[in-house]
Amino acid sequence: MLELYSYFRSSAAYRVRIALSLKGLDYRVIPIHLLRHGGEQFGEEYRRRNPEGLVPALAEGDRILTQSLAIIEYLDETHGPAILLPPDAPGRARVRALALHVACDIHPLNNLRVLRWLAHELKIEQAGRDAWYRHWVELGFRSLEAQLQSPETGLCCHGDEPSLADCCLVPQVYNARRYDVDLSAFPTIARIAAHCESMPAFRAAHPDGQPDAE
Repeated sequence: MLELYSYFRSSAAYRVRIALSLKGLDYRVIPIHLLRHGGEQFGEEYRRRNPEGLVPALAEGDRILTQSLAIIEYLDETHGPAILLPPDAPGRARVRALALHVACDIHPLNNLRVLRWLAHELKIEQAGRDAWYRHWVELGFRSLEAQLQSPETGLCCHGDEPSLADCCLVPQVYNARRYDVDLSAFPTIARIAAHCESMPAFRAAHPDGQPDAE
């Protein structure tokens, strides 16, 4: 069985849980608490599996995969018919661009490592860290909202079926809500997220339903 090293609130792990659910794959969650004991991701045993000390990691037999987007594309290519990337090259490029916009342009600036650095090294108070988070999410969402004003956007980011882009968008919207980002300024993003969140696969992957949810 597939084993997913995950933390319930990790947006990167959330992406992979969505993909696993959309693919209908059975898997076992192995919780890695990012805060307890100084961060279980830094433990020697886990670092042997993932030297980056990040989640998620996916184990399939003796193979360990890291980096959420690489994991998702691997799952889509190797387990059943590919459903998370369009069949045409322009469509695949668009979906990857939307996914990378979230995973590479928005998320890294608000990763737990960055927020902890702001707190512990730069001594920035909670209000300042929250403002930092909202600033980068809102900046990224403004351009993402503009990119979604396309005839290729449907009920989901690309057409009417969820793709790699939606696997990335929904966790970022979840985190935006946690930090009180006003989503009314991003109606297309909010609409797509609401549609996806109504689907069983997305509900199954939600942080609140995970075995390590607090």
